[in-house]
This record gives sequence, structure tokens and C-alpha cells, in this order.
Amino acid sequence: MLLEDKVIVVSGLGPGLGRGLALRCAAAGADVVLAARNAERLAEVAGEVEKLGRRAVPVVTDIADEAACERLLDRALESFGRIDGLVNNAFAMPPMSDLVKVDIDAVRTAFETNVYAALRLTRLFTPSLAEHGGSVVMVNSAVLRHSRRTFGAYKMTKSALLSIAQSLATELGPRGVRVNTIAPGYIWADNLKWYFDHLAKKRGVTTREIYDEAAASTDLRKLPEPDEVADAVVFMLSPLARAVTGQCLDVNGGEWHH
Repeated sequence: MLLEDKVIVVSGLGPGLGRGLALRCAAAGADVVLAARNAERLAEVAGEVEKLGRRAVPVVTDIADEAACERLLDRALESFGRIDGLVNNAFAMPPMSDLVKVDIDAVRTAFETNVYAALRLTRLFTPSLAEHGGSVVMVNSAVLRHSRRTFGAYKMTKSALLSIAQSLATELGPRGVRVNTIAPGYIWADNLKWYFDHLAKKRGVTTREIYDEAAASTDLRKLPEPDEVADAVVFMLSPLARAVTGQCLDVNGGEWHH
């Protein structure tokens, strides 16, 4: 119960890591505020949280909209009266294209969700987080560790997000607010399973063979699952990490060493 009676806000409630974050925080004793644009998914995960014996407040939110973010903050405070943690998990995929020919406007759109929205939410939630020595976790990516072709725009947004987290750690530390980052690689969830199925059919092999090829690049020979990545976030939010701020923790089964 590392987060017993804490209130954690999670943005970007997708079917993989977003759901895992909500459920692992609840399993650690937290009540959660869930933010995403998909009302049906919000309701489904909120129900799962409540089955774990914790409270969940789903809030339909477009985090690129300042007014919507303000409503999210208001709902969180109205519901629980405090905020102890913020997990910036929302993500928009930038165009996968070489930088020399990428659509700049499309990259700019990705920055709105991946960078500016995370900064916007953190700024809005800071006064409440400071009241209780709260914590912010930015969900980043292993793209920080390589410069493969077509990943340039993706790396641009995630590098900017890391820089924001580090600077915010310095700015907010004197107010008792910690800001950290996790950087997962592949996460074995629905979206990746679909992609591996697609690759398997295209190559005429089994999905298991695609999985094994990807896992072979990790020390543990296993791709992390949502709960395993989410547990690293729980640690960052918890008192166990009370002296940790401005750090980036890779959660990738040992694919990259940093």
C-alpha cells in the first residue's frame, strides 16, 4: 500500500499502460482521477478501480484544451480535496518519417500533446501538489536512447519532455514537489500485439517469432507488460522515492543501459 489514501491523477487513459497505471495505483491504495477523451474507456477503467476498493473519478478531457484541463483540476479537488500525484501519460504519435522530409505541421501537432499539454497540466496542478509534497511522473520512451531512421520527430517530442521534467524538478523542488520520468520501450499490450500480428502475417511467420526477435534485444528476454511499467511509476510516486527527483528510469527489460 505504497500510495495508501493518496490521490493520483492519470492523463492519457489508453487500453494498455494508461489502464495499467490506474489499476496499479489503486492496488497500491490510491484513489484516482482519470483523464482521457474516450468516455466509454474511462467508465470501464473506473469500474475496475472500484472493484479494487478504491474510488475513481473519470473526467472526459482534451488535455490540449486549457479550459478542459482547468475543469479536470476542479473535478479532482471537488471530489477529493487534495492531489498527491500527477502522471502525464497522454501521447500523440508524431509522423514516422526522416526529419529531412517530415511534415513540420504534423510534428507541431504532436508537440501540443506530448510536450505542451504535459507542461500545462503540471503548471495547473503544482499549487495543489505543493500542499502535500506531491510528485509528477512523465511517461517518456526508450526513443531517447537511439536515433533510428524515421524516429526523429518522435525523439524530438520525447527529448523535449525529458528536458521539461528536469527543469521542473529544479524549479519545483524547493516547494517540495518531485518530478521524475520513466522511459519504457516496447510494452506488451493490445496495440503492440496487433502490430506484431500484422508483422507476422506480412512475413509469413508466427507472432511468437516476432515477439522472440524483439525480446532477444533485452537482457531479460521478455517485453515488459503494462503492470510492470506501471509499478515503476508507483515507486516514483511513493515515499520510497522521496529523495529522487529529476531522474529518468528506463523500464525496458535491459534493452538499453543508461
